[in-house]
Amino acid sequence: MRQDVRTDDRQRYATKIAGLWRGLSEALDRLERLAADPAERLADPDELETLPRLQYTLHAASEIVAGIAPPADAEATHAELAAALAGARDATAEVAEAVDYGGSEAAEPLVYEWRGALFRVRLARLRLVPAPEPPAVVPADPERVATRVIAATLLGAIVVALGALVGEWPLAAGGLTLVACALLRRWA
Repeated sequence: MRQDVRTDDRQRYATKIAGLWRGLSEALDRLERLAADPAERLADPDELETLPRLQYTLHAASEIVAGIAPPADAEATHAELAAALAGARDATAEVAEAVDYGGSEAAEPLVYEWRGALFRVRLARLRLVPAPEPPAVVPADPERVATRVIAATLLGAIVVALGALVGEWPLAAGGLTLVACALLRRWA
């Protein structure tokens, strides 16, 4: 019963984080576009009008993350996401303040830190999502492998004999290759 409760908690947590991410990913995309070309985009008044709204989105997301109780095995990565969101919010605020004070040129020294803060949010999100486990490899049935090896060996022997009888040595060489591959498959 305890295992089911933990699984249910993880699923609820994953659902809440996925809902948070749906709203946050658009804001991060917009912020990353601004940070990618700050000289041009931060000089555009229309782009600057969106900066406070995007900053608020980061703030709201960090508040939502603070209200979500993580499962025990995700506490450290959850705290990393919360810190990354707060850092991105603060870096965005610093850039907005620098642009208000001295234009896009004043914000240029802050851009690399801003990009790093935005990247840190994505990295924290990736760490929250566990990597999928590789599918289990089903071992081949030994009897089935043996049957295929014997069939391929016999077929190869017939091809070698036919190639030698007809005088087609490339055909005989192909038969030898087939026999060799069958035998290697048996011991692999």
